[in-house]
Amino acid sequence: MPAANQPRRLAAALAVLLAAAAGCAPQDDTDAAKSTGGPAASAHACAKGRLATRAPGKLTVGTDKPAYAPWFQDDDPAGGKGFESAVAYAVADRLGYDRSDVLWQTVPFNSAVAPGAKKFDFDINQVSISDERRRAVDFSSGYYDVRQAVVALKDSPAAGATDVAGLRHARLGAQVGTTSLDVVNDVIKPDRRAAVFQKNDFAKTALKNGQVDAIVVDLPTAFYITSAEVPDAKIVGQFEAKGAAAERFGLVLDKGSRITGCVSDAVDSLRRDGTLARLEKKWLSEAADAPVIK
Repeated sequence: MPAANQPRRLAAALAVLLAAAAGCAPQDDTDAAKSTGGPAASAHACAKGRLATRAPGKLTVGTDKPAYAPWFQDDDPAGGKGFESAVAYAVADRLGYDRSDVLWQTVPFNSAVAPGAKKFDFDINQVSISDERRRAVDFSSGYYDVRQAVVALKDSPAAGATDVAGLRHARLGAQVGTTSLDVVNDVIKPDRRAAVFQKNDFAKTALKNGQVDAIVVDLPTAFYITSAEVPDAKIVGQFEAKGAAAERFGLVLDKGSRITGCVSDAVDSLRRDGTLARLEKKWLSEAADAPVIK
């Protein structure tokens, strides 16, 4: 072999090796992002049971404690009972994880949506998707269409309200950092500052004790409160969904998570084949029983 040709042949061989190595390298999914705010899914990234999760071969799911009904039952997220527990396991199944592969972490609501690294792969805890929260975290596609409702003690003046004006003079309360509190402040606009609580449990206690006239929570929680926890309370009414801007709960992921697209694909498939609708019918009360507050 002529000496002059050796560098050329070595360069060609090196190019072939580099091309082969590139073909075997993991694909970067950060170039295309879904409307959910995270990386787009790809067949490679979403291989069943082989996602880039915190623990290889496991799926870590976060939620708050207590884990309230009807979203969970018996304060046991891992039990598979309650709407959100069932949804979490359905998503895991679509991603290729057995129930025994799902690990649960206790994560306070505010920590789930705050900036910073997360200790879960996704969090499920009645977190409404919003542009403001998207600045700090990723969201999956929505898995539940939300309506907010007002709960009042039956002997409270607020119990007879039929419109927003009838609630403006009431002492209202809601959990901090929630869309329930947004409804109080931005829709009802009471003439006194709303009471703000770290957890819905504290809001329910304040309602029982007469410290507030009414609280705002999501509708399924309102049904559970009035049927099982505060029987002296009633649902005053619910607020209408707002068309394309309707509120939805989404699974929370770390900002820029490599699995956001895969999780969204799983949620979308559960919506398309009717699984989410079946789980909603099984675990959540029908909204038709609550009047609409205008």
